[in-house]
Amino acid sequence: MMTSRLVELCGFGAEAVETFWRNGLLRPEPPDRLARMIAAYRRYDVTPAAGVAIAAARWPDRPAILDDEGRLTFAELDRRAAALASALHDRFGVRPGHTVAVMWPNHRGFVEAMAAVSRLGADLLPLNTGLAGPALRDVLEREGVHTLIAAPGLPPTGFDGHQTGDLDELIASAGADEPPAPRRPGRLVLLTSGTTGTPKGAPRRLSLTALAEPFTSMLATVPLRSGEPMLVAPPLFHGLGLLWYGVALVLGCPVVLMRRFEPEAVLDALERHRAGAMVAVPVMLGRLLACEPRPLPHLRAVISGGSALRPDLAEAFTRAYGDVLYSLYGSTEAGWATIATPADLREAPGTVGRPSRGTTVRVAGPGGEELAAGTVGRVFVGGGVTFGGYTGGEGGEAEPSFDGLLSTGDLGHRDEHGRLFIDGREDDMIVSGGENVFPQEVEDLLARHPQVADVAVLGVPDDEYGQRLAAYVVSSPDATPSVDELKRAVRGELAGYKVPRDVVFVPAVPRNPTGKVDRARLEESR
Repeated sequence: MMTSRLVELCGFGAEAVETFWRNGLLRPEPPDRLARMIAAYRRYDVTPAAGVAIAAARWPDRPAILDDEGRLTFAELDRRAAALASALHDRFGVRPGHTVAVMWPNHRGFVEAMAAVSRLGADLLPLNTGLAGPALRDVLEREGVHTLIAAPGLPPTGFDGHQTGDLDELIASAGADEPPAPRRPGRLVLLTSGTTGTPKGAPRRLSLTALAEPFTSMLATVPLRSGEPMLVAPPLFHGLGLLWYGVALVLGCPVVLMRRFEPEAVLDALERHRAGAMVAVPVMLGRLLACEPRPLPHLRAVISGGSALRPDLAEAFTRAYGDVLYSLYGSTEAGWATIATPADLREAPGTVGRPSRGTTVRVAGPGGEELAAGTVGRVFVGGGVTFGGYTGGEGGEAEPSFDGLLSTGDLGHRDEHGRLFIDGREDDMIVSGGENVFPQEVEDLLARHPQVADVAVLGVPDDEYGQRLAAYVVSSPDATPSVDELKRAVRGELAGYKVPRDVVFVPAVPRNPTGKVDRARLEESR
């Protein structure tokens, strides 16, 4: 056992060296610069503060952020984060153990606030900028927020604690003395998507040893290069956007941020900055495809995640931009789990790929047994970024599996090559007339219809069958399909009990910022 593990670790070390050399991360550094990098890690551990400070020591003049205010270097970002941390400490008394919420669009202000909070050892709570009213106040109260950093122009929050939005004023007012180094790093508290209720806080502390293998595996799979611009389109308050900002930070990649996703402006930015990578959720990819495709010779990797990437969308994007698309699967609680490469998406449309190194993925039956290829079961994940329970007394411990793995709440299966497919959420599967039905399968089929621009398929109560399928369809601009035509399309490829009993035409499918369907708003349209 010890010998096999040693061989495994040696193999991992060789892979890491090769990967980091290829993407430009592993290069000789002058002794004084290396000393500053080590000092930053010792002071701040694995946190945004450490990432910014290390990048500032290594690449001081390289752009860190490219946004609507222009260019901010790593050295400038580090200085502003240090000054902001001092001001938060002196004016508002932010200390380790406090929770600081950041409510800011994709802009340098979010990154500055995040780095400043983690310099103080406080817990960081990124907030959805769309939260408002009672839902926002409930989250702020439940999470015990001490200080709220909210961007100017957002609706009033009704928060009774410390609140600020003028970062420039705070930075200008900072004293010369830096707050003491925290004894331990603060936690990152990510909110779940809240598609089935109030968002819950999922906290985690990251460690270098736990992250090393999955991070190296990711870099070995996705062709990223140190110093090459990356456009991060999903909101940074969400796990997907935050994950890839962290990857860019480690690689010293300038990050292109835009407050709003406007397809033509995104294409302009990719072209202007000669971006090598883009991160987006599937609904964003669909909006980009509505524009005339452009030559983007520098774009070598488009990472999709946050919600299901439908096979038809993956195929259409590949036709428009080539073999650059990667699909990432994970969850707020479980972190990232699998990556599908362009080859995977060509050979097995709809797959979410294979597990990253250092990550365990199991498709399990009722007794926790590993299921054979092609058999649908519950998906469990274990790795370096999973968590152990929710904050604020919301549900206590995460649901474990039989071997300490974490349930993703999804149902899925593997093919004979070990690639994972997600068939739907556990709570989305319906039983209609005694038959199990996965709405995702029907949704993917209807999405391929040439007169369907968007679609969502849900289970609804039925007096006779217990449950039935309802399809909510957005017609293409050119033509509207008939209800009978859509039902025939499903009946021609799937079993009769999978044909939606209801077909409802809607102007749009309401989705959250990561593209997941907002069930409550959709069902109101019935």
